Formats: sequence, structure tokens, C-alpha cells
Amino acid sequence: MIEENKSGFEKISRAAALYPEEKQLKKDKKAKSLTIGVPLEIGAQENRISLKPESVEVLVQNGHQVNVEASAGNSANYVDTDYSEVGAQIVYNRKTVFASDVILKVEPPSIEEIGFIPSGATLISALQPSRQSIKYLKALQEKKIIGLAYEFIEDKVGGLPIVRSMSEIAGSSVMLIAAELLSKTNSGSGVILGGVTGVPPTKAVIIGAGTVAEYATRAALGLGVDLQVFDNRIYKLRRLKHAVGWQVHTSTFDHPSLGKALESADVLIGAMRAENGINGMVVSEEMIAKMKPNSLVIDVSIDQGGCIETSRLTTLDSPTFRKYDVVHYCVPNIASRVPRTASIAISNILTPILIQMGEAGGIEEMILRNQWFMKGVYAYKGSISNQHLATKYNLIFKDLRLLMAARF
Repeated sequence: MIEENKSGFEKISRAAALYPEEKQLKKDKKAKSLTIGVPLEIGAQENRISLKPESVEVLVQNGHQVNVEASAGNSANYVDTDYSEVGAQIVYNRKTVFASDVILKVEPPSIEEIGFIPSGATLISALQPSRQSIKYLKALQEKKIIGLAYEFIEDKVGGLPIVRSMSEIAGSSVMLIAAELLSKTNSGSGVILGGVTGVPPTKAVIIGAGTVAEYATRAALGLGVDLQVFDNRIYKLRRLKHAVGWQVHTSTFDHPSLGKALESADVLIGAMRAENGINGMVVSEEMIAKMKPNSLVIDVSIDQGGCIETSRLTTLDSPTFRKYDVVHYCVPNIASRVPRTASIAISNILTPILIQMGEAGGIEEMILRNQWFMKGVYAYKGSISNQHLATKYNLIFKDLRLLMAARF
């Protein structure tokens, strides 16, 4: 009887030995905990924040410390407790927020704010190249800051995720803005954007066939606008028609045709993006002078220098001006009109990048391991690593691809 029991226990023991055993997960020795600073945006018309509370929670769970300046999320309808309850440190001293490994901003920091950033830290923000000065870039160089620009950050397939996301928002918003400004309550021409039975539809012209144009076209077609889209790149015009699933009236920049279209247009939308740091003026002052009284110009590309000769920067507080009795709306950050949506979009893009940066062992490892990420870097430890910026301001250029080649 004893032998039988012994035999039974032996069988159980042998079987148990085959079961998988729990083992403690080995943490990557190269992983690095980051200190991430999220300052309050001090720009008068900037309402966005770079991280939503849910993203902060994920980052904290991954071992990172997130310092959020008090009231930083208020304009996007996030309060301090939304962040503190998920593990963020609410900081009341601006210098403490900027004294982080990685600083996340939406607007480019001021010269004063750059002074708060420790030497060798990483700055991720918009750059707005057409609005920067050599003084700004030299301040980054002196601090040996590693700067990444929203405008240059790419994904693995070569897209510009933040640019596209903000362009989608701008394109979706632009027709709503046009509808408001055409209204008589805003001293517009008093016409409805679109068409109603028995009344000819309003006419709109879009310059450019990129993401802004695509989403503006979707909104315009839904409202019944008589629309024409101009761009010199046929493949973009073809792609736009395919994306919206509609035979939109498209044309290249034949100036007589463009001028004739503008003479009868109620709305002109400038949606050309700069290429190689240059944004050409497609619509001349003479063309604007021939537009109908109380017609409307919205230059979405004004943050890149604009594509309409009569455009000049305006603000959300004072968004319009008149020239040749044509209303001009030239706000550079239209997405800031809907800061909650825009903040969520930015946060969704930055959070995986920050997690991957920590797993790689820091910003430098992230840059050297990923060529797609490297393209977002415009300043690197005292040098300018974006050739167009370096050439424009006659500054030292450092090709980061050579660093990567030397490393491997």
C-alpha cells in the first residue's frame, strides 16, 4: 500500500515538473526613466497641451516622471487634478518644469524659456520655421539642446503624423470658419455657405491639394459648395479626388484660369505647404483686388509664410482684417480653436514615441537607432541638423546620418 502511494506521488511530481513555471520578467538594462516637463503655454492664442491625462498615466506606469505646470491644461478643459490623480507631479515653479530631460511644448519656447532648459536636454515642440530668427537658433545651440520639431517628425512610413493631424483639424474647421465669417452678423456678405433649393450655391477656391484641402473639400461637398481645387502637382489632385470619392473640379496654376475663378469666388482658401523651406506666393495682390466685395480669404498656410500676397498674421483675438474690401483670416494655429481635440491628437502621437525613447535608453539611442525619428531633429548638441535651416541662417550643419554610420 505504501509502495502504491509512493508511486502515485512520484507520478504527480513528474507531471508537475512539466508545468511552465512563473519567472520574474527581466527588465531591459538599457531602458531609461525619463523626467518629462509639460509647461504652461504662455502664448496669447495657444490653448493646446502636449499630453492628455490618459497619456500621463501610461508614461508613469512605464516608470517615467511627468511634471505638469499648474493650470497647463486649463485652456483644453483639463484641470490639475486630472493629471495629479494619474501620477503627474503638479509644479508651480516654471524653472522646475523646464529642468527636465524632455520638455514638451506646443508653441516654440521663448528665448527666456530656452534659458530655463538645462544643457543637453531634449525639446519637442512646433518650430514654425518661417517665424524664427537666428537669435532663437543660436540660443538652442548655446545650450546644446536636442530639438525636435512637430513639422519634421516622421513616422516609419515617411508621413508627418503631427502635421497631418493638425491639418485634418484645420481642414475640417476651415469651412465652419468660412460659414461664420460670411454671415451678416460678422459683417460678411450675408450668404450661406453651400446651397439651398432654388438658390445658386456659394463658390469656393482651394489653393493646394494636401491634407487641409482634402478635409476642407469633404466639408464643402457636404454643404453643397461649388468648389474648385488648384495645385500644380497632378498626382496630388488625383489623390484628392480619389480620397473624397467625388469628381471635384481640379486645375493646375494656369493664372488666367485661377484669376477668373477668383473673380466669382465667395471664399478663397490657401492650403499650400512649404517645400524645402520655401512657400511660393500663388495668389497675387492684383488677383485679390479683383475679388468680389465682402468675399473671404482664409490663408491656412500663413504659419509657413502664406501663399497669398495680401496675407499677414492675425490672432484668435483679432482674427480678420480687410484689404480691397476682402475679409482676410490669417490665424496660424487654427487647431487651437478646438484645443481639446487637438491636444488629444498630439498626445496620441507623442506618447508612443516617449515610451520607445525610454526603452531605447534615451534620446540619443532613439535617434541613432531610428532613421525615421532622426528626421525630426533640427538641433543637435550645438549644431543645426536640418540642412534648410542651416543654409538659411548660415549656421553649422551636422548630418546625423554620418553619426549613425560612424556608430555602426
